[in-house]
Amino acid sequence: MTDAALDAPRGPKPRPALSRRNVFLYGTLLVVSVYYLLPLYVMIVTSLKGMPEIRLGNIFSPPVEVTFEPWVKAWSSACTGLNCDGLSRGFWNSVRILVPSVVMSIAIASVNGYALANWRFRGADLFFTILIFGAFIPYQVMIYPIVILLREVGLYTDLFGLVIVHTIFGMPILTLLFRNYFTTVPEDLFKAARVDGAGFWGIYFRIMLPMSLPIFVVAIILQVTGIWNDFLFGVVYTKPENYPMTVQLNNIVNSVQGVKEYNVNMAATLLTGLVPLVIYFVSGKLFVRGIAAGAVKG
Repeated sequence: MTDAALDAPRGPKPRPALSRRNVFLYGTLLVVSVYYLLPLYVMIVTSLKGMPEIRLGNIFSPPVEVTFEPWVKAWSSACTGLNCDGLSRGFWNSVRILVPSVVMSIAIASVNGYALANWRFRGADLFFTILIFGAFIPYQVMIYPIVILLREVGLYTDLFGLVIVHTIFGMPILTLLFRNYFTTVPEDLFKAARVDGAGFWGIYFRIMLPMSLPIFVVAIILQVTGIWNDFLFGVVYTKPENYPMTVQLNNIVNSVQGVKEYNVNMAATLLTGLVPLVIYFVSGKLFVRGIAAGAVKG
């Protein structure tokens, strides 16, 4: 082999920046991004316009004069039926529903997944099968039986009754996620802890929990998104003074009294969606890590 051949660059030939593959890939991503971002853009600019400017009909133009009055009205004085206190009451109702539902469902499901992954007990496979089956039962099938159960125990229309409903319906999929994640933890750690005398709760709190931040983030995002955006359970299992934010949003948008205020409707919609969006953007990287570790391996 000649010296020239030895000095020649090695490795795969670099691909041109404007190759057919890159043009197709980035072009597709651009189209999809515009498809999803354009409605959001329309909502934002409409919420910052006054009604006279909206009546001109150009929904894509930025606001000539920015106003936050629609946001203030959506939060504090928009009418939802007989009440004209905006989304503020529904926001705090949603918080009172969300926090205990997320804490209870994740705490119970994490223990379930840990037990199914590391402590083989009699009937574990049957229990796991029932949980998985429960994840695919349509919610609509269970609405009326749950109404009867909540009425019999005195929790129908009460916020705690809705907390119990969200906790139960979140259990199957969360248990599956935690069980799959805990099976990826090296078994030698579990065996070493058992040899050192650690019991069920000792291993759970000292070994499993410190290693499980990604899957807990996944569980939190799934539960926050599902519970905060829920409309069906909120309107069925609560009464008007306990309605969550999504039900009040529906009442504002579909109100037939007075002039249709599109800027207030858009502002109310954006306010309702802020909580899950903020949580997702803050913890997006951990969400991807947890999904990759806990949702693929069975």
